Amino acid sequence: MDYRSLGLKVGIEIHQQLSTGKLFCECQSELSDEHHKEFVRHLRPTQSEMGEVDRAALEESERKLHFRYQTVRHSCLVEADEEPPHDANKRAIEASLEMSCLLNMTPVDEVHFMRKIVIDGSNTGGFQRTALVSTSGVIDISGKKVGVSTLCLEEDAARKMAEHGSEVVYRLDRLGIPLIEIATEPVISTPEEARLVAERLGSLLRATRKVRRGIGTIREDINISISGGARVEVKGAQDLRLLQTYIEEEAKRQLALLDVKKTLRERGAKAVVPEVKDLSGFFRETKCKVLKGALEADGRVLAVKLPMFAGLLGPTESGVKRLGPEVAAHARVAGVKGLFHSDELPGYGIALAEVEDIRSALEVAPEDAFVLVAEEEGKARAAIARALDRANAAIEGVPEETRDPLPDGQTVYSRPLPGKERMYPETDVKPILIDDALLESIKLNLPEMPEHKVSRFVKDLGISKEQAESLVKVGYEDEFEFLAAEFGNAQVVARVYLNVFPELEKAGQDPSRLGLEVMRDILTGLKAGSFAKEAIPSILASIIENGHSVARAMESLGVESVDIESVRQVCDRVVREREKFIRERGEASLGPLMGIVMKELRGRVDGKIISEVLREKIRQLLS
Repeated sequence: MDYRSLGLKVGIEIHQQLSTGKLFCECQSELSDEHHKEFVRHLRPTQSEMGEVDRAALEESERKLHFRYQTVRHSCLVEADEEPPHDANKRAIEASLEMSCLLNMTPVDEVHFMRKIVIDGSNTGGFQRTALVSTSGVIDISGKKVGVSTLCLEEDAARKMAEHGSEVVYRLDRLGIPLIEIATEPVISTPEEARLVAERLGSLLRATRKVRRGIGTIREDINISISGGARVEVKGAQDLRLLQTYIEEEAKRQLALLDVKKTLRERGAKAVVPEVKDLSGFFRETKCKVLKGALEADGRVLAVKLPMFAGLLGPTESGVKRLGPEVAAHARVAGVKGLFHSDELPGYGIALAEVEDIRSALEVAPEDAFVLVAEEEGKARAAIARALDRANAAIEGVPEETRDPLPDGQTVYSRPLPGKERMYPETDVKPILIDDALLESIKLNLPEMPEHKVSRFVKDLGISKEQAESLVKVGYEDEFEFLAAEFGNAQVVARVYLNVFPELEKAGQDPSRLGLEVMRDILTGLKAGSFAKEAIPSILASIIENGHSVARAMESLGVESVDIESVRQVCDRVVREREKFIRERGEASLGPLMGIVMKELRGRVDGKIISEVLREKIRQLLS
């Protein structure tokens, strides 16, 4: 797509956890696999200081959820909202000021924390504490100046563990970890540019050496709009590789909704008047498991007509989704699992005759559509009401909203965009005066900029510029530099981080859990000849999966050093067994035979050595 002609506007908010300890207590900021005690809370929306209630908080309250909180060994009363917050963590304040200086921002004179109403259960008190630290910064992306509007310091949310019906389970280990929130201006005009902005901000954050590492420690909120559309926030994206996809898919979604709006206007569609009908009697003998299950549980089957909506609920011929998923997502807020719409029927066990009965009962004309909900009557009526609200919004175009990211690059409706009504002053945390002497001290001790580090790696360590840039981009530059200096083989160390680590991630493993000491042990074993570099992926995978030491992983995998004579014996046998193949292929047989020998030796010998011995044996046979 031509994103500039679409008028694409993107703004990014980066949320990065700090490694400075929790923001308002002295508890550890480590995640725990075990929990201890539990307590339950019900949260309700409150008014702002102007007497207004935030629309997002109001919708959350309509879900009628209750929240179970799991404490961990190092939880305290501050996290349970049973004790006032302690003074704000000074190291977190200093880290946010350091990042402000790297972004050429202007710090505020005093840091004042505010309460942001959040009643989705992610905070035990029903609000999140956040403070503005600095404003008006800028970063350079390929010659383009991208404004950084604000940098805030806030506390992270509790960790969601499970959801069972109306109960959501959170763990308190993550609650209160400091977050730096950096928000750009909405001047990003392509998905690729958005990725570059996120990478630049991430590399600057890591340069401070005060941030946490690993999956979930950095998250992006992406604000997206196109001409004629509306601002939509994709909240909490964790995989930077999908950032471009989220933007591309949201642009497509808004285009599809604008097309729906155009069609509805051409048809003369007007706001739907709710005329809900109970059609339960039509489905006593239905083959549809969903409808049958609802009726057996004393539920009802309700339906409503959508005049002029025919053909606009299902996907287009090219597969672009339209209103069906939107309407269904809003219905789920009322507690139902979903709904059926006429563009997808007959189907799901609902027969053509039953569809004709529905159309007759609702007086559905060819240009009309309908939706069907099967659930306990109260939930069903609430779901129909929300579905109608979303259908009516389609006549106006693209509604502003918050959407959750999905692993496939798609998004799903979460809640309305929050407004200013959710903010009010925090009276339990003292204001923090930004001292000029502190600022000067921070400016004098700023870390090395990423681009300077890249140049130094190329000059001093002999790796390519592309390798150096990739190491900085993925965030392993400090570990790489330390290990390259200690072991002296920068190329091997770089390949582990740039090739092996991505392979582990593709297999669903988290190499950030390995730590520097494990990598030292790996390189020590490699240098001593205990195994070949080809064995490193298997050894690291075993360490991540089973918590093994390097030695235990080698033992479990059967990896041990092999002398050169044993290599010659294996190569000699493989050559003799495949003599006919070698005579047919000549020296081109080396590649296929390499794979056979490497598999047999299972990473115990360097591939270069195997290649030399095997080539020698092949030439002897052919001579």
